[in-house]
Amino acid sequence: MIARPGSAYGAHMNISSCKPGRLAFAIIPLLWATPAAIAATARPAKPRSVAPKPIVTSNAIIALPLNPIIAPAQRLCGARTASGLGYDMLRPASGAKPAADATVLVNYIGYLAATGVVFDQGMRSPLPVSGVIPGFSQGLQMMSRTGIVRLCIPAAIGYGAQASGPIPANSDLVFQVELVDFKTAAEMADMQKSVPSDLATQPNAAPQP
Repeated sequence: MIARPGSAYGAHMNISSCKPGRLAFAIIPLLWATPAAIAATARPAKPRSVAPKPIVTSNAIIALPLNPIIAPAQRLCGARTASGLGYDMLRPASGAKPAADATVLVNYIGYLAATGVVFDQGMRSPLPVSGVIPGFSQGLQMMSRTGIVRLCIPAAIGYGAQASGPIPANSDLVFQVELVDFKTAAEMADMQKSVPSDLATQPNAAPQP
């Protein structure tokens, strides 16, 4: 407390009314209490950590085939060509692009635009650029090696009114495609010359978009 001007510090206190013994016992605990101890008494107690519950075995049956659902935001494309093909370059790349008569090596996943249900996927799949649906072919010719693109293919440049396996008729499709590598028609012809004739005539059983 700040004393008023002209008065002695403590003049307002009636110390004579306090018994010496009681005053001493009141002051001693305050002298012993350090700032750290005082702060410790004011600090709230830490909440007790709760042990995580153990994982319980589940008897739920996983439905087969296991088809993941792609999120709605990954079923859209921000750009569009004159033919109606939607696309987003997820990982742009530079360099040569495959022509219509080239053969590509791709990693891809295909799913329905309406529901996000995956209907096909492949890793390091060899595909002839001219041997796939028009929208997929157009998208391949826009890519360079190591690039990744999302293609939004309207039914008109997809399978149209014809159903194809798990793909219903008149379905808009979405593909994510990574172009691993490609060979020109001349390079493929040279490779065919070095392959034994009995292997070259075997049909290609790989699925094609």
